[in-house]
Amino acid sequence: MASASGPSAAGFSSVDPGGPSCTSSSASGNKRAMASEVPYAPGMSIKKIGHRGVDSSGETTYKKTTSSALKGAIQLGITHTVGSLSTKPERDVLMQDFYVVESIFFPSEGSNLTPAHHYNDFRFKTYAPVAFRYFRELFGIRPDDYLYSLCSEPLIELCNSGASGSLFYVSSDDEFIIKTVQHKEAEFLQKLLPGYYMNLNQNPRTLLPKFYGLYCVQAGGKNIRIVVMNNLLPRSVKMHIKYDLKGSTYKRRASQKEREKPLPTLKDLDFLQDIPDGLFLDADMYNALCKTLQRDCLVSLSDSLPSQTPKISITKIAWLSLGFKSMGDLSVPSLHISQASFKIIFTLDHC
Repeated sequence: MASASGPSAAGFSSVDPGGPSCTSSSASGNKRAMASEVPYAPGMSIKKIGHRGVDSSGETTYKKTTSSALKGAIQLGITHTVGSLSTKPERDVLMQDFYVVESIFFPSEGSNLTPAHHYNDFRFKTYAPVAFRYFRELFGIRPDDYLYSLCSEPLIELCNSGASGSLFYVSSDDEFIIKTVQHKEAEFLQKLLPGYYMNLNQNPRTLLPKFYGLYCVQAGGKNIRIVVMNNLLPRSVKMHIKYDLKGSTYKRRASQKEREKPLPTLKDLDFLQDIPDGLFLDADMYNALCKTLQRDCLVSLSDSLPSQTPKISITKIAWLSLGFKSMGDLSVPSLHISQASFKIIFTLDHC
């Protein structure tokens, strides 16, 4: 069966959520160090990517805050802000709701509003809480389910953070992805919220990403901004082939180093070479997909959203082929499936 679903990230560089967590067991049952888990020894150099690094104990850090402290702060903050929001009556979203920022201080010894915790003091900010509550309701996410997914069990850190140096966490039930974002990215997301709201109401089948929350943890004098999104590719889904398509052929072939990975991310030229006849969908599904993409592109052209490109992940190969149809500046894959024995998932990445 083929299905098209919303993306896991847009306007932000993405990660494959189907990848391993930072501590994974080998076949022999022993723990092994993964990509973001750099073993530390005195005198050895530690690779730092962006704000992401590794401390002397070997734990991942972001802006010098340990990953464990950041995960704890995120869960404490979301628990408080969702609980606080539940006491406020539901109402229509107003324009000023997109620009509201709520803040709560979490001293380690606790307060009359916050519980005691074993992390350093931190402040937690929630951006546009009423607007994001509306988005979650629109996406069918109940407050209790949101809290249970994100806060009932420890968040799982993903290792394949990519070149951006961002940290990625996935909820224990694989429902949500949390990503650290730069100040400009968070600012950009907040500015696009009115256009995002309009698009969701006018284009309910949108393939734009599902944003569930935008937050900021202030710790150690640093601001760590995070966004919560839908997890499109759960870790339980086994990927067989993965293509990142930009609609261009310039330098769009996977490197030899990438190809040596167990599940390489292939690119446009690889796609054309591997599947020269293309992928096809039946007429109704193809037309619906093109119409949705056209409407999403109008949002992009209005400067509300950045350019998007499709990524295709194929979870099981049967018989398929590729054909591109041009929609303005966007090359859109047309798809056809002769056997309903595999799934094709579309995501959108920032160009």
